[in-house]
This record gives sequence, C-alpha cells and structure tokens, in this order.
Amino acid sequence: MEWIERLNNAIGYIEEHIIEEIDYRKAAEIACCSSYHFQRMFAYLADVPLSEYIRRRRMSLAAADLQGGDQKIVDIALKYGYSSPTAFNRAFQSVHGIAPSVAKSDGVSLKSYPPISFIITVKGVVEMNYRIEKKGAFRIVGVAEPLEKEIEKNFEIVPKMWERASANGTVQKLSEMMDSQPMGILGVCIGIDKEEDRRYFIAVASNQKTGGSFEEYTVQPFLWAIFPGEGQCPSAIQELEKQIITDWLPTSGYEYDNGPDIEVYLDNDPLNAKFEVWIPIVKKK
Repeated sequence: MEWIERLNNAIGYIEEHIIEEIDYRKAAEIACCSSYHFQRMFAYLADVPLSEYIRRRRMSLAAADLQGGDQKIVDIALKYGYSSPTAFNRAFQSVHGIAPSVAKSDGVSLKSYPPISFIITVKGVVEMNYRIEKKGAFRIVGVAEPLEKEIEKNFEIVPKMWERASANGTVQKLSEMMDSQPMGILGVCIGIDKEEDRRYFIAVASNQKTGGSFEEYTVQPFLWAIFPGEGQCPSAIQELEKQIITDWLPTSGYEYDNGPDIEVYLDNDPLNAKFEVWIPIVKKK
C-alpha cells in the first residue's frame, strides 16, 4: 500500500544518511506527514522509538567496523556522530553490553540490527469503534509547556504536567471554565507541523476570559477521526493510539492532516477513565 511504501522510503532515506545527522523533518516529508506523526507511527509499528532504532543501526555498523579493520575507536566514534569517546562508549555498551575496546577481540558476541521494513498485516481481531466528524474552530484555555523534538522525551514531560495540574488545583479551575464543545478536560498537542513551537496544553473548551491565569489557543476547523476508550491511563490511551496507527489508519482511506492531536477526558477517574482520542485526518489523494 502507498502508505506503507512511503514509510519504507523514509527508512531508506535514514539508511542512506545513517552516518550523518538525520533530518527528522526530511524523513517525515518523504512519509508525507509531520515529524511528530512520523516518529509516533514508527514507534508504534516498530515497538522502538525512532532515535533508539537509529542508535542501534549505528552501533551495529560500528561493531562491524571495529571487527573488520584497524580503525581507531575515536575515528569510528566520529564517523557515527560521537565527538566524545565517552558518549560513544556509553551508546555502544547500551546496545552490545560490552565496551568498544572489547569488541575488537576474536570470539566476542555482538548484536546486529538490520534495517527495518514495514508490511501490512491484516489482523482485525479487536473491533474498533470510531466516528468521523467535521468540526469548526473552537477556543481552548489552559496551561502549556514546550515539547521536545524526540517524542519519547515527551512521555516524561506530559505525565508530570498532569500530576502538577491535578495537585495544584489547575484541573479543577479549568473544569469550572468549561462551557463549550468538546466537553471534557483536554490534552492538546499543537504545533505538530512546526519544529519551533510544539506545545502540549492541558485545557478546556471555553469562551470565558482567562484573567491572565491561563493561555488560550484556537483549534482550527478539521475533519476528525474520533475513537472512544476507557481504562487506566496513561496505558489505556497509549494502547488505543497504537491500535489506531497499526490497525485503523493503514486501511482507512485516510491519512494524518497537519492539525493538533487531542485527548478528551470525559471523567476524572484515573483507574477507569473514559476518554476519546481525536486525530485530524484528510482523504488520501
């Protein structure tokens, strides 16, 4: 399928530039999506973050270089983008479990990670409920923090945001300001199509004045695929997002549009949360 072909072409780009600094935005352009969506799709399909995949590939090649010639360790480190021998040593040990100096010895056991490729696997074991809705623009108010380029780092930032917002009364204050659709506490990732202004909001849809206490943002009109779910968060919502990307999106006839991702929390029970995942979509051309 074209969707999978584009992902594999992006992997081809990464492989061609594996000893250079990988331009995530360029790889995402080849896959016809934002760098955020490309990283997320890769992580869910490959079960490993993109940055870790690139590290494993480089250390696989570095191991072959160490065993296949008389190159100095410092030169191999520089070849794969490590200006510090200490950083290279740490990366090499994280993959192979031994120091680069030991890898030069005969009979040493090393790991090899070949280039990845994606194929469509038709499963359909678990049903998915969803609806497609066109929504007009709506205003949100809340608190926001910048997100990192590598999305796995955001798996630490976002939960800490929620912990603080729950503990300091922010969630309760926002609940009192909620007066328009979508009704619920929102987690909104904006700036997905931009590298310089990617932020995560904990917010509500509201027409009330912020009074200087909160930031505001207008979500533009989009076509949304909306998926309901429930369970203990964040694991339940992450599992639903993975299912959307691996099961629904490849065969849906849609692809990601460059809009925000939205989580709508319909209640405040973390042990049995009810929520919706909204993804902006556009018909495949």
